[in-house]
Amino acid sequence: MVVSSVSRQLLRARDLADSRYAESLGVEDMARAASLSRAHFSEKFKQAFGVSPHAYLLTRRLERAASMLRNTDYSVAYVCVSVGLSSVGSFTTSFKRAYGKTPTEYRRAYPPNANQVMVPPCVTRYYGRPQHRTFREDSPEPRS
Repeated sequence: MVVSSVSRQLLRARDLADSRYAESLGVEDMARAASLSRAHFSEKFKQAFGVSPHAYLLTRRLERAASMLRNTDYSVAYVCVSVGLSSVGSFTTSFKRAYGKTPTEYRRAYPPNANQVMVPPCVTRYYGRPQHRTFREDSPEPRS
C-alpha cells in the first residue's frame, strides 16, 4: 500500500494534536505541521478522519480531561488548563455535550480507586490494631 504525501502530512498533523494537545495548539498550527494551507488542510483532514481538525483536537482534550477527573483529585479549573483549554465555562459546556454530565457530576460518578480496593481482613485487623498498647503486661513490673 502506497501512502500519499498528503496522507503522510495529515498523519503528522494528527500526531501533533495527539502529543501536544495540552499546549495552546490550534488548527493553524496543525495545518503548518502538514505544510498545507488552513482551508485545504481542514478539508483534507475532515475527508481523511471524518471530523474537523478543531473537533479532533477538542476530543483529545476532553478525553484526557475525563481521565484526569477519574484518576486525580485536581480541581476542575486545573484540569481545564492542564488539557490546553482556557475557559472553565466553555470546558464545562463542551464536556457536558460530550459526556452528558458536567465535570463535577462526572467525577462523582467515578469514586476514587482507593474506595474499590479489596483488602484482606487479616491485613485490616493487623493495621487496625492500636500502635501504643495500654496493657500493663507490656511494660516491665514496677519495682517496690
